[in-house]
Amino acid sequence: MGGERLKIILSLTPPLLIIFTLFFGGIFYGFLQSLGYQPAIGKYEINFSAYYNVMFSERYAKLFWTGLGLNLWVSFASTFLAAVFALFGALAIRKTFFAKTICNFIYSLNLPMPHLVVAVGIIFVFSQSGLLARLASQIGLIGSPGDFPVLVKDKYGLGIILAYIWKEAAFFFIILMSVLQSLGENFEELAQSLGANRWQRFRYVILPLVMPNLFSASIIVFAFSFGAYEVPALLGVIYPQMLPVMAFEFFLNPDLNARSEGMALSIIIAIIVMILVVFYFWLTQAKIRKD
Repeated sequence: MGGERLKIILSLTPPLLIIFTLFFGGIFYGFLQSLGYQPAIGKYEINFSAYYNVMFSERYAKLFWTGLGLNLWVSFASTFLAAVFALFGALAIRKTFFAKTICNFIYSLNLPMPHLVVAVGIIFVFSQSGLLARLASQIGLIGSPGDFPVLVKDKYGLGIILAYIWKEAAFFFIILMSVLQSLGENFEELAQSLGANRWQRFRYVILPLVMPNLFSASIIVFAFSFGAYEVPALLGVIYPQMLPVMAFEFFLNPDLNARSEGMALSIIIAIIVMILVVFYFWLTQAKIRKD
């Protein structure tokens, strides 16, 4: 038994060592740069001035807090709406019918698509020069494509939210379909036999059963959308900018002194996501202890 355990530990040590070195090493080096430690330009003094500049200085404070608000809005809205659409889609097609395979395929079609491709698709479909604007203009709903509502590159991040809903709903759908298929319909039939209507069966039977998996997937989607760069960079505006876009622009600044602010923003994003993950594990452990 001891030999088997030692063999497992030895087999896992090299990949874990690489992961820990690259992950925590990168975070540690980024944290040092956020504290102003940049030997390449002769800066060795450790301080928190980059964090202060980003969050409280006259130059950057407004950019940071509006960007943080946009980040939270986009992440919460896209995660919630993608989960809702996926849940009702999974409930609608979980039973066997003649077109179930086709519906599953259509709902999961964008799962392997890169987020960059989805963002470009949003531009082609929902922009003021896109497919919907031209179609609405052709059939007379609007006077010209320029009269179409601004859904892409808008200050509220609607285009970014649309991209994440389009992409992440498939992720939620796969998880929910597997959960619903494994649960079957016995619980609902029992509730129905006791007089529960459709809404009551959904509220008191289905939702509590799928909520743990739904919440786990929501944490993953929220964390990704909060720290992602490519979709906000393509579909966002110059102001307000989401934090990952701001951080990357700091990093690309020809003035290497600005790299500390970029790293500070990156560390702030990582801390917020880590707090969310720790909160999720705390809730999970609390539920386990309660059960």
